Formats: sequence, structure tokens, C-alpha cells
Amino acid sequence: MGDSDIELSKCGVRFDPPAIIVTYRAKGSDKLHLRRMPLRNLKMNSIATRVAEDLKKSPNHKRFLEKLPDAQLEKLITMIKDKMNGIAKEEIVKKAKMMDAIDPEEDLNKVDENTLKIKKAIMDQTFEKNRKRPDDPGFQYDVEVNFDDGPIESCEWDSDKDSDEGF
Repeated sequence: MGDSDIELSKCGVRFDPPAIIVTYRAKGSDKLHLRRMPLRNLKMNSIATRVAEDLKKSPNHKRFLEKLPDAQLEKLITMIKDKMNGIAKEEIVKKAKMMDAIDPEEDLNKVDENTLKIKKAIMDQTFEKNRKRPDDPGFQYDVEVNFDDGPIESCEWDSDKDSDEGF
């Protein structure tokens, strides 16, 4: 079974003993397969990015994780680490849902590096999902949109009170 012969269906976690679980179909088959990938060396202070990289490099698991986005794998590993640190499952699920949501009011300059990476990956996935390519049906080149329908808000940095007469 080569790399392109696998079609991922679902992914999840098992907390005890810790493992990443994926379900997949072999291309050309309707049979659903289950793959458990134990995280034997995972500790409470392990770095999720490094664990994900090691798991993706493993010859036993590489072909099952190639098509899984890095951010998603890191999120699953973080969920397992949170459970190891004593956080309740409900809180872990709530935290995971918050990580998946993009709040336009959230200041991403103030979040930790891992959260920023996950949020950027979600934005990239959303962009790719909504992206229009020349071969897509209904594609139009150079679409112009007028955004002047709403009221114009003034900003203090854009006011005429602080003129630049000295320049």
C-alpha cells in the first residue's frame, strides 16, 4: 500500500494509554480501517511540535499522517498532554473548540507561539477552501467590490486635529 493509496476519514485520541487514532480507507475499497499510534514517550512537558514531527517521521506511521495537517496533529497531542496534566475531558474539548474558532476581535499578538501557529493554520485552510482558481466554475478575473455602503468610522490617528504643518 503506497502513500497515495490511503484516504483519511477521521482522527482522534485515546487518553489511556495515550495514542493518536486515525480511520482510513484504502483507495478502491469501501472497507474502513483503524490505526492506533501509541505515544509511548509522551510526557507532561513534551513539546507537541516535536512529538508531531517525530510521529510523522516514523516509518510505521508516516503514510497515515502525511495528509493530516501538522496543526491538527499538534492539537491532538496537546489534548493528550492536557489530560495528563489533570484537565477534565470537557475542558479539553472546550479548549480545542476555542482553538478552532477565529475571533476577529482576538489580538493574536498576545497569544503564545503554539496558539498563533494553530490559528494561522486554520486561516490558511479557510483561505484554501474559499480560494477561486481560474479552472473553477464561475471564476471571474479582477473582480471589483465597492465597500462604501456603511458609515465611515473616524480614528484618532486619522484626525485632522494633529496636522503635520511642521514638515
